[in-house]
Amino acid sequence: MKTINVFKNKKLRVVLILVICSIFIINFSHQYINEHITLDSNQVTLSKCVDGDTAHFYINGKNVKVRFLAIDTPETVKPGTPVQPYGKEASEFTSNALKNAKEIRLEYEESNKIDKYNRTLAYVFVDGELLQEQLLLKGYAKMTCLCNNYRYSSILNAAERKAKENKLGLWGHK
Repeated sequence: MKTINVFKNKKLRVVLILVICSIFIINFSHQYINEHITLDSNQVTLSKCVDGDTAHFYINGKNVKVRFLAIDTPETVKPGTPVQPYGKEASEFTSNALKNAKEIRLEYEESNKIDKYNRTLAYVFVDGELLQEQLLLKGYAKMTCLCNNYRYSSILNAAERKAKENKLGLWGHK
């Protein structure tokens, strides 16, 4: 009976290397998803607010920068950009809501979890209310381009429409 020495057989070495690499990639991907995407809401606490649409949260013991999905608030901290109208109001509203929250919960769109700046993208719920909707209703945010099949598109569109109709915040500013 002939035995095969894996280290001397070139084809078997290549296959072995490919199998080991595949196992490593699968394990790394699984670990990355668990650390960055699968988040338990009772483990989410505020670290600090950045501005009206960005904050840092402690998630499973890690400080994670989160960009709020589907909205954009006026700039207040962007280098080289002056503070924009209603930027301070949006930042203060977000900061107060998150600092006074009894519960903060994050939700994600399956197709859009991390942006090009490596920020986690999420819907932010403060005591059961969608923070993005509240910012839009006050006129402190505008919707960003997003697909109509996103989970909260109709709610967010209605909130922005209401702020426009009532000429609130950004929609009343000339």
